[in-house]
Amino acid sequence: MRQVWIPRYGEADVLEVRSGPDPTPLDGEVRIRVSGSGVNFADLSARAGLYPDAPPAPMVVGYEVAGTVDTLGPGVEGISVGDPVMAITRFRGYSDLVCVPRQQVARLHEGADLVAAAGIPVTFLTSYLMLNRLGSVRPSDTVLIHSAGGGVGLSALQLAKNLGATVIGTASAAKHERLAARGLDHAIDYRSADFEKEVMRLTGGRGADVVLDAQGGRSFRKSYRCLAPMGRLFCFGFAAANAPTRLKAVRTLPQAMAQTPLFHPMQLMNANKGVFGINMGHLWGESTLIGDSLTALASMWKAGEIEPIIDSTYPFDKARDAHTQLEEARNFGKVVLVP
Repeated sequence: MRQVWIPRYGEADVLEVRSGPDPTPLDGEVRIRVSGSGVNFADLSARAGLYPDAPPAPMVVGYEVAGTVDTLGPGVEGISVGDPVMAITRFRGYSDLVCVPRQQVARLHEGADLVAAAGIPVTFLTSYLMLNRLGSVRPSDTVLIHSAGGGVGLSALQLAKNLGATVIGTASAAKHERLAARGLDHAIDYRSADFEKEVMRLTGGRGADVVLDAQGGRSFRKSYRCLAPMGRLFCFGFAAANAPTRLKAVRTLPQAMAQTPLFHPMQLMNANKGVFGINMGHLWGESTLIGDSLTALASMWKAGEIEPIIDSTYPFDKARDAHTQLEEARNFGKVVLVP
């Protein structure tokens, strides 16, 4: 088995490929021969030593994979060796072989692009839980998506449009044309415009019904002010504090935390607004929710209702380039590692 390891905390150049013994699936587990491993901001935070849920270095990260079932552990039902699948992994996803509990695996249709499929589990599942389950988005709603050109942003755009919503997205100007081609109704260049003012202008002063914000810090405050009555703000990341190393985080984290608002229940009641937090890394115990949602997304992909957008793929020995691509926000869609 080959894996991408974080031997110590640091910038992207610490990543290295190592070989090790093949894993053996335990009771209820499926072993997957990996075709693609999705790269996420949580992986970058773990590499920098800033992700509290990650195991200590040295470690192998990776939250999502797609590939082919290689071996079944005892007691596994409803799936067969050779089936194409995608899965949520609790780390160890940067591997060419990975064992995953059956509940975290969804079978895919025959002929599915297994590299593209690696771009579905984390981003689409996160968006699905926010928009379809908790957000209850309706055709009359306006949805604001921050970082609309990223992995979660593009998945959320597709799901919101499927639900009939009007979608506003923030992104650098270079991504606006491609976002419009994907159905974005209004694009805001976050580098040159105040998104709060633009959202209020575009909605005639009413605001957005749903806001998806992974920026954190001051952005949470402004996003909350953008909400219409009965609006829902989803906080699912904290990019404002992102840093490539612990040392550099000493400068970014305190400022981002100081700018983060506190929401009091009386404030929420009087404003008729809601604030939700989503962290996929803390939903491992909800196996039925994860399994059913992944299966629903697999069906939606088969029906042509969603499409994973892959920005770029990198072999394991170029993992540092994959991390840099995401870190510098140069991606339009998902970055995927290919063993």
